Amino acid sequence: MNKVKSLNRKDLLGLKDLSVDEIKLILKTAHSMKEVIARPIPKVPTLLGKHIVTLFYEPSTRTRTSFNTAAKVLSANVTNVAIASSSVVKGENLIDTVKNLEVMGLDCIIIRHSMGGAPHLAAKNCNAAVINAGDGFNEHPTQGLLDIFTMVEKKKTVKDKKVLIVGDISHSRVARSNIWGLKKLGAEVVVVGPPTMIPAEIEKMGVRVSFNLDQEIKDADFINMLRIQRERQEQCLFPSVEEYSQLYGLNAERMKQAKKDVIVMHPGPINRGVEMTSEVADGPYNVILEQVTNGVAVRTALLFLLLGGKNSD
Repeated sequence: MNKVKSLNRKDLLGLKDLSVDEIKLILKTAHSMKEVIARPIPKVPTLLGKHIVTLFYEPSTRTRTSFNTAAKVLSANVTNVAIASSSVVKGENLIDTVKNLEVMGLDCIIIRHSMGGAPHLAAKNCNAAVINAGDGFNEHPTQGLLDIFTMVEKKKTVKDKKVLIVGDISHSRVARSNIWGLKKLGAEVVVVGPPTMIPAEIEKMGVRVSFNLDQEIKDADFINMLRIQRERQEQCLFPSVEEYSQLYGLNAERMKQAKKDVIVMHPGPINRGVEMTSEVADGPYNVILEQVTNGVAVRTALLFLLLGGKNSD
């Protein structure tokens, strides 16, 4: 099979839809973009004249800022739509918003929405490229890609590596994107958390379910801790924060059971003292800030590939 040299698609909506070769192309391009970002003047004219808008219906610090930075590295123009002061508060629906933005000459719309499938709906109703920056409980593909990129940087490959995804799996779009991508690249994925936070039939995605972090941590290569998303929970899914942390949080004592070269990850923001103690969050195992840096590289690569960049082989 010939390796793909470009993303022959208009949109990036999820890792579920990407082929193995497409994922590898994005990772390879992100490596090149990371070198560009490390230059004294991190700027190339690749997307000069292109217009990008971020349309975030939910709060964001890392994702939105890294997309803005990525666009500026490629010399694109960026507009951030503030939903609270937009026509959305007057009742304008997503399709009308997207169509009105498109006719202003936009080339790409980056969407975060609380409703799963919202970016897919937008993509069907406009000619501009649409990038999913997180939709409901569905996917967060750029976070999944940056997580995998970070793993590959640290251990060269994820094939046959054991990856724990720990915490609120039910409400995590990050978990789903990680699972789709990691399984396609040959990783062993184990989801760990309270029974109330594990979706029914998630094993159909090719993962193993465990409720015992102490048992799984001993031979894990990567531990990806998820934030407890209280804003998405309609009911309390565990008796207390203290009990959750005791059973499923990372602390110095628990880390003694792990391999000496284990890598600890977190998509942020961290609830310190819940998912992990500060000792672990700031300790030698974690690559959390490297994930943020890599997020810029991955998002730069995606804009490059979707909006006209050519990847030479």
